[in-house]
Amino acid sequence: MLFTSYEFIGFVILLVALYYVMPKKGKWPLLLLGSYVFYYFAGWKFLFYILAVTVITYVAGLLISKNKTQSDRAIADMKAAEKAGEVLNGQAGKEARKRYKEAQKKRRRCIMAIGITLALLILAVVKYTNFTIYNINGVLRAFHAPKRINFLTIALPMGISFYTFQAVGYVIDVYRDRHEAQKNFFKYALFVSFFPQLVQGPISRYGDLSKELFTPHSFSGRVVERGFQRVLWGYFKKLVIADRILPAVNTMIDTPENYKGMFVFLVMMFYALELYADFTGGIDITIGIAEMLGIPVKENFERPFFSKNIAEYWRRWHITMGTWFTDYIFYPISVCGPMLRLGKWCRKHLPEKMGKRVPVYLASFVVWFTTGIWHGASWNFIVWGLGNFVVIMISQELEPLYAKFHKKVNTDGSTVYKSFQIGRTILLMSALRLFDCYRDVPLTFKMFGTMFTTWNWNQFFGEALLQLGISRADYVILALGTVLMFTVSMIARSGSVRDKLRKKLPMPARWVLFTVLLLVIVVFGAYGLGYDASQFIYNQF
Repeated sequence: MLFTSYEFIGFVILLVALYYVMPKKGKWPLLLLGSYVFYYFAGWKFLFYILAVTVITYVAGLLISKNKTQSDRAIADMKAAEKAGEVLNGQAGKEARKRYKEAQKKRRRCIMAIGITLALLILAVVKYTNFTIYNINGVLRAFHAPKRINFLTIALPMGISFYTFQAVGYVIDVYRDRHEAQKNFFKYALFVSFFPQLVQGPISRYGDLSKELFTPHSFSGRVVERGFQRVLWGYFKKLVIADRILPAVNTMIDTPENYKGMFVFLVMMFYALELYADFTGGIDITIGIAEMLGIPVKENFERPFFSKNIAEYWRRWHITMGTWFTDYIFYPISVCGPMLRLGKWCRKHLPEKMGKRVPVYLASFVVWFTTGIWHGASWNFIVWGLGNFVVIMISQELEPLYAKFHKKVNTDGSTVYKSFQIGRTILLMSALRLFDCYRDVPLTFKMFGTMFTTWNWNQFFGEALLQLGISRADYVILALGTVLMFTVSMIARSGSVRDKLRKKLPMPARWVLFTVLLLVIVVFGAYGLGYDASQFIYNQF
């Protein structure tokens, strides 16, 4: 049941209607039932995976929280006993409490580690087993070993990376005492499986989502209208822009030997547009559906293509994933014992500035390696992730030179220079995304090189663009749709476009406007007879 299928649209309409007529106590159970029905249609066998991750992390969170409560109570009893003179007090009592507290914290850490390991093991088995076998076979081939390991037939459950990371984050937050464990298993199951964000995120935190997820919301026409508008905008991006440009992207990627030189540049630009419209469109649909139910979900994008460098780009793109990696991988690695000892050694034996950077860059390397392999179990994604790391690291190392340049040339406030920075970021990110397009590391480097060795840029002005599977009318619709999409993005810099429309336009005018948007989607959406929309790109992750 894809987001762009008629079945899904009917499912959402029915669920929203039932939600608002359901008694208060039945609202969150309805969402849980709806989420599991939605996931059932993705493949009933996949239910076992999400149930296993839910049970493992629920039990881990419960045991951690129970241990913390018992530990706090025991320490309070020790203090009370000391005051009453029943046991040793003073320094001896403090040492005893400290040892007990450390022992209990170690036990909680052990529970957390077991829970996280088991949950991630499920993800690793279904997502990375064949990748591991592929690499082992590569080593065997290199040593001319006669035998090979057979690949396994393992279907990748929809959204497993998203709900696993969300569940793992919950366990870590319980361990960090950011919130208590959820004692109601079914409420926790709803947090893990909430259906709008199962497909491609956002990766929500329990402390944020649970506040509204379990609260019964009464019907509000304004709330439903607002969510519906966001959903419409998401479908516009997906159907009018992303799916329309998709045939051209696939044509050039599927037969790379026929599309070199300037076509590689077109792949860069077309895929950047397709990915942005596809992913942000899906997130708009997710957030819009949640809004229709009165449940706010974290924003996942903040106009990334207006970023002036890659570091800023990643603070604006897939925000919840970036903050997840920062909070649960980068910071823990940066402050762990071995890393602190390494940092101390580096500052002692290396130049001071370099010594300070080594631990940071090492932690960043791990984050970007993990980011790459999270996106896909293949070397092209790993190289893509490490490519981002290299560019960011070089940029940070060159900051002193940038500062001297800016001081000398005085680029502060220069619109021209800001435009150059934005264009540079778009080109760099689009070039790195070629690893995602061609899915083969040597081929990606080869195709990138043809932009400078195969001079066929004159075809850009010929009929070649009409042989990519889209017509002149498609290009016109794409151009107008893209201009509209980025115009809305520009307007949104100073606040929500929907709020601005609500203030400036009366209700009839707003409904006329969004009816026109609906008609544009119906008339100009990229579909035909027997159409079943292509999956969102991030479904595969």
